[in-house]
Amino acid sequence: MANIKLDDDSAVVVIGSGAGGGTLANELCQKGIKVVLLEAGKRESAASFQNDEWGSFGQLSWLDKRTTSGSWRVARDFSGLPAWICKTVGGSTTHWAGASLRIQEHEFKARTHYGDVAGANLLDWPLTLQDLEPYYAKAEDKMGVTRTNGIPGLPGNNNFKVMYAGAKKLGYKNCHTGRMAINSRKRDGRPHCRQLGFCFQGCKMDAKWSTMNSEIPRAEKTGNLDLRPSAHVLRVEHDKSGKVNAVVYVDGDGKQQQQKARVVCVAGNSIESPRLLLNSESSMYPNGLANASGQVGRNYMRHMTGSVYATFDEPVHMWRGTTMAGIITDESRHDPSRGFVGGYEMETLSLGLPFMAAFLDPGGWGRDFCRAMDNYANMAGMWLVGEDMPQKDNRITVHATEKDQYGMPVPNVNFTDHPNDIAMREHAFGQGRAIYEAAGANQVYPVPPYPSTHNLGTCRMSAKAEDGVVNQHGQAHEIDNLFVSDGSQFTTGASENPTLTIVTLAIRQADYIAGQMSAKAIDRKSVV
Repeated sequence: MANIKLDDDSAVVVIGSGAGGGTLANELCQKGIKVVLLEAGKRESAASFQNDEWGSFGQLSWLDKRTTSGSWRVARDFSGLPAWICKTVGGSTTHWAGASLRIQEHEFKARTHYGDVAGANLLDWPLTLQDLEPYYAKAEDKMGVTRTNGIPGLPGNNNFKVMYAGAKKLGYKNCHTGRMAINSRKRDGRPHCRQLGFCFQGCKMDAKWSTMNSEIPRAEKTGNLDLRPSAHVLRVEHDKSGKVNAVVYVDGDGKQQQQKARVVCVAGNSIESPRLLLNSESSMYPNGLANASGQVGRNYMRHMTGSVYATFDEPVHMWRGTTMAGIITDESRHDPSRGFVGGYEMETLSLGLPFMAAFLDPGGWGRDFCRAMDNYANMAGMWLVGEDMPQKDNRITVHATEKDQYGMPVPNVNFTDHPNDIAMREHAFGQGRAIYEAAGANQVYPVPPYPSTHNLGTCRMSAKAEDGVVNQHGQAHEIDNLFVSDGSQFTTGASENPTLTIVTLAIRQADYIAGQMSAKAIDRKSVV
C-alpha cells in the first residue's frame, strides 16, 4: 500500500469506499494513478463480521446524527435513521444483498417515455444504455454476476420456491433466482455461497462481491492506493481559481488533517455527498461546491419500496439461504394502463427475527402482530422495488442548528411520496398478495417502507448545467476537477437495484478521469 504525503497534490482523493468510490479507486490504481481513499468507517473483514442482526447493525451502519422531514412514514417510524447505509470500508457493498440488474433502455429516457408527470422533476439521462453496455459487461465480469458470462444461478431456497409457485399460477414469465454478485461456484479466489442467510451482515464466507474483499485489496497490490479508514471528511477546499485542491478530514485519533489533491471524487452516498458539498461553502461558492444550479441535494430518490410477507400452514424457514433469493421482473415494464408510469421488481427478502419484529409494523403490537411473530417459521417474504419520481423538494439540506460530533451541520432528509409512487405501491401490494394467496397463504401482511439502502439522485447528471450538478461522466458542471462517483449521479431511479449501475459508472468514470489527467485537461492552475 502506498504512503502518500499530506502535501502531495498529484494524487486523486476519493471520499467513500463503497460501490462507486471503492471501484473507482481500484480502476485508477490499475492505470498507475496514485489514490488516497478516505473512508469514515473502520476496516472489517469476513472474520470480524457478526452473524447477528443487531450486533452487525451497530458494527456496520452509519449511525451519525440525522434529521428527517416530509410526509413519508419513515419520518415517523425512523426519524433518526432515514437510510440504512454503512460506515465501514466497503460501504454498503458489505451490507447489500447482491442483486445486479441493468437499467432498461426506456428508463434512461424517462422524460421522453413518461411525458410531463405533474409534480415530478423528470429528466432524461445524458447517456444511453448503449453508452453503458460495454461497461456493464466489465462490471458483471468483475463482480461475477450469476446468469452472465456462463456463471450459473444460485439455487432456489424455500422462500423462492413459494414465490415461484405463486408467480407461475398468476402467469408471470420471468421468475428466477436472479442475477446476483454472489459466487454460485468458486471464483476469483473466493468460495461459493454456503447459504448462511446473513447477507445483510457482511458475508463471512467472502462469497459475496464487495469492494472490501475485491476492489480495495487489488488496488493495494498495485502500490498506488493509500487507504485511510476512520477518516471522516469535513469539507473540500479550493484555490483562488475555483479548482478543488484539498480535503479536510478528522483522522482516527481525532486530529484534523488536510490532504492536498489534484482531483477530488465524492462518493459518500446520496445523503453524505450533497451534505459535504453544501458544507464546503465559501465566498466563491456561497451556496456550496458545484451548486450554481441550486440542484445539489435536490431530487432525492429512494425507490418505491414496501414488502409483502405471508404465513403458510407448513414451515418455510425463509432465513435459510441467501437473503435475496429470487426475483420477478414482469412488472418492471412501462405500462401506464396500470395507473402509473415506470415499473417495479418483486424480490424475495428474508429478514431475521429481530428485524422482522422492528419492521413488520413499526410501533405496532397486539394480537395480529403477535400472531405473525409466532408464525415466523412459516413465513415467506418479498421486497417491492420500483421507480419513484424525482421531486425538487425531496432533498437533502444541512440543518440550521443541529451539529454532528465534529461540529458540522447534520443532513436533513426531506421526502414525500409522489402520487405515482403511491399508486405503484398499491398495485405492487396487490400483486404480492395475489402471488402468496395463489401459493396457499393463510395470512398476508403488507409491510410499509423501512430505511432504504437505495438512496439516489441529489447530485444528478444533466446535459445542461442548470438542470443538474454533474455531466455524463459525473464531472461537476462548474468545477472540472471535482467528480461525484456514487448513486447521487442518477438522473432518475429506474426500477432496478442500483449497485451494478454505480459500479458501471465508476469504471467508465475512471477511463474519463485518466484520459483527462493524461491530457492535463483538469489540472489546477498554479494559484493557491
